[in-house]
Amino acid sequence: MNDTPTTEATLPAQTAPAVAAAVKSSGEERRDYRPGYEIVSEQILEFIAERHLVAGDRLPTEHDLAKTLNTSRAVVREAVKILSALGRVRAHKGRGLFVADDEGMLITSRWGGFFRPVDLDHLLMLFEFRKVQETAAASLAATRATPAELRTIEVAVQQCRHGVVHSQVDVFNQADDDFHTAVATAAHNAFLLSSVRDARRLQRQSSAIGIHGMLGESAKAAAEEHEAIYRAIRDGRPEEAAAATVVHLDRTLEDYRREIQRRLFG
Repeated sequence: MNDTPTTEATLPAQTAPAVAAAVKSSGEERRDYRPGYEIVSEQILEFIAERHLVAGDRLPTEHDLAKTLNTSRAVVREAVKILSALGRVRAHKGRGLFVADDEGMLITSRWGGFFRPVDLDHLLMLFEFRKVQETAAASLAATRATPAELRTIEVAVQQCRHGVVHSQVDVFNQADDDFHTAVATAAHNAFLLSSVRDARRLQRQSSAIGIHGMLGESAKAAAEEHEAIYRAIRDGRPEEAAAATVVHLDRTLEDYRREIQRRLFG
């Protein structure tokens, strides 16, 4: 932990006003309109990464952030709420804002402070990392899963399908997380389980800051891909389990890539 206060630090000078990034100069809403708090959330994360801040470092106050970003304090406050929920910052009453030090930051010196949730290159690297970890986990699970672990994976698959059929986003998201965690658990390798959880926490930051939406064809495809992975694990086919995992992660990455490009280029 770095105990040196950074209250006098400022955000990068090139940071664009939140409102300007969300609407046209004519005042007409763009099709890819984004709430100001999403944009400010990204800018604060960029600040943390570019300044190499670590857990415990102090951030500028909400007032200073609002002034620097040319936006309102209310927008900054909403952005801080998002980042607090993600475990990236912590607000201490009477003391100010700090880079968080719980598991939501992962191991900051390793990758938590480096990752930028809406940077396409970072997302590509994250999925490359996930592919290495999760194909290994699925392959091992196909030879090591216990009956109880297979049942846990199966229930997650069923819940994913239920979420899609009934358009229940929260149910699907929770089941999606349960599925990947259950597969990693069934691999019986604590290091793989930890890395899979860490990578998925990072991916959730991308989802929480603007890269999200209602359930659609992508969720339906994910549910079907989960089932293919589960069947291969259940039937003890490690190579097929790994291959099905690659298909799933490649398709998911393509969804993220399209969404980021849409937001960047309209």
